Amino acid sequence: PVQRFGEDYLRLLRAGRFAARFDFVIESATFAAISAHAERIVAVSSERIRDELTSLLTDGGVVRGLQLLDESGLLQQVLPEVAAMRGVAQPPQFHPEGDVWTHVKLLFEHLDGVGANLAWGALLHDIGKPPTFAITDRIRFNCHDAVGAKMAQKLCQRLRISNESSKRICELVACHM
Repeated sequence: PVQRFGEDYLRLLRAGRFAARFDFVIESATFAAISAHAERIVAVSSERIRDELTSLLTDGGVVRGLQLLDESGLLQQVLPEVAAMRGVAQPPQFHPEGDVWTHVKLLFEHLDGVGANLAWGALLHDIGKPPTFAITDRIRFNCHDAVGAKMAQKLCQRLRISNESSKRICELVACHM
């Protein structure tokens, strides 16, 4: 039963990706069921989740796909480090778009047809901001690039991203400044 449920959730994750890519609407009862049981996505293997997320990040409709993941509660389950960016303020003089989550989604509005490593690097480039958030003379994120690279390494290991890709993604996060 757990394996079957995991397969069903993989299909639902895939349905969200297709909805985003082709601008489909997920039926409201289906979306409510996904949201109500989002924590059960852990029944799916890390590799399969990684593959679906990579497709979401590279196949088009990324912003809507990320929004659907967030609204359904799946983002918190599969990428809690990314979900933590929601609501984290940034200095308005440098980031008038708002919080870190909005900043990351805005970045994807300007990326199209990128490879998996760059897409993952873009998604994760600011994951170090929530744990380094500080207000001094203004909002600051001291060493968020180095902290983010360490977080990205752990995330890549958890999702079983290849060593070569993991190294490149972490370099992108560490050097994005």
